[in-house]
Amino acid sequence: MNPRQLAAAALLDMERRGGYSNLLLEPRLRGEALSPRDRAFSTTLFYGVLERKITLDWVIAHYSRTPPAKLDPEVLTALRLGALQLMEFSSIPPSAAVSESVEVARALGKAKAAGLVNGVLRAMVRGNCAAPPPKDKLTALSVEYSVPAPLIQRWRKAYGHDTTLEILGGTRGPAPTFLRVNTVKTTAAGLQERLLADGLHSREVAGVENALELLTPASIGEIPAFQEGLFHVQDISSQLCAAALAPRPGMMVLDLCAAPGGKTFTLAERMENRGQVVARDLYPQRVKLVEDGAARLGLTSVTAETGDALLYDPALEGKFDRVLCDVVCSGFGTMRRKPEIRYKPLDSLDGLPEVQYNILENASHYLKKGGRLVYSTCTLLPEENDQVAERFLREHSEFFLPCPAKTHIHGRDGLDCDGFFTAVFERKEEPR
Repeated sequence: MNPRQLAAAALLDMERRGGYSNLLLEPRLRGEALSPRDRAFSTTLFYGVLERKITLDWVIAHYSRTPPAKLDPEVLTALRLGALQLMEFSSIPPSAAVSESVEVARALGKAKAAGLVNGVLRAMVRGNCAAPPPKDKLTALSVEYSVPAPLIQRWRKAYGHDTTLEILGGTRGPAPTFLRVNTVKTTAAGLQERLLADGLHSREVAGVENALELLTPASIGEIPAFQEGLFHVQDISSQLCAAALAPRPGMMVLDLCAAPGGKTFTLAERMENRGQVVARDLYPQRVKLVEDGAARLGLTSVTAETGDALLYDPALEGKFDRVLCDVVCSGFGTMRRKPEIRYKPLDSLDGLPEVQYNILENASHYLKKGGRLVYSTCTLLPEENDQVAERFLREHSEFFLPCPAKTHIHGRDGLDCDGFFTAVFERKEEPR
């Protein structure tokens, strides 16, 4: 398949099967002999359509006699790819965007719809892809940012209009690639020199120690410095979360929902690889990811093991100086990296805060007196964040907050990070 056809096939997989975008796209990319440039183009098309579906469908609806919802999925996918190229890719001649989209429809088995695809896209070219905005303000925001209206409404109710606009501004990709320096093996300056020797430019992230932004596009696994264990990839949000735990060399630390291991590795590096970081996850295959990553980085202080964060383990009672509780969540703070998350039905999350609270409550048993427990999510819904933290404090008088819980929003404090939440709890030395 050519890059457009590959992107179309992967998008149809997402429509039919759901799942995670990267897990659907990567196997298809590996299965095709594409040049690096074509691979990048296919990836950009795939994620561009995923991110902009609501916007694209609004424009298509203006030029198509058949509403998008009534079109065959294959035809709608071809139209979305064509519309995206016409609206976002000025370097692609409109005639090429149209003709290649017609070929995508044919490749997807919809040759009879070739005329429809050609006609709609040519009409868009004549109309400069313009479409009147929705009259309703909520719908207009949904179309502008390609985020479902019910989710925007939930944010406006929780945070107000201005903060909602900040949140929406952080839903658009592409997201930068941030690296965490493995300080057990090198320094930030040393890693920058090593990357530059391989033609890769980077810069330090202001306000975040030992964090670099990779400025040159690259396949991470093929970078020699990665293979040598000099860094791992980690968003600024996760690096700040690990910093909030404030681990010190020689401590006993528990990462309760650890896989794939980014925070585990950062904690071990902050501890100078002295002490022990116990990394637990529910599934053995995910535990293996942590083991492999720790081995590549040379972090001998990491012990990875299988364990259910919801089930109390008496062997861990009061054993740890620090406990990280980065719980399963809706993930709405990571939309620019995982654009499919924005379409997750809100009612599918109804039982999630109870699960999150139970994990947090269970984790609290493993902390020593005077120890620190961090509860974190990568979402921006109060029912998964502040409300869970507040309930925990009400029901556990032996804990207190040494500093206010914080909702981190993309762009605030000058940080180009995902949206996330942290609450830092400390266990009193003695009950009062």
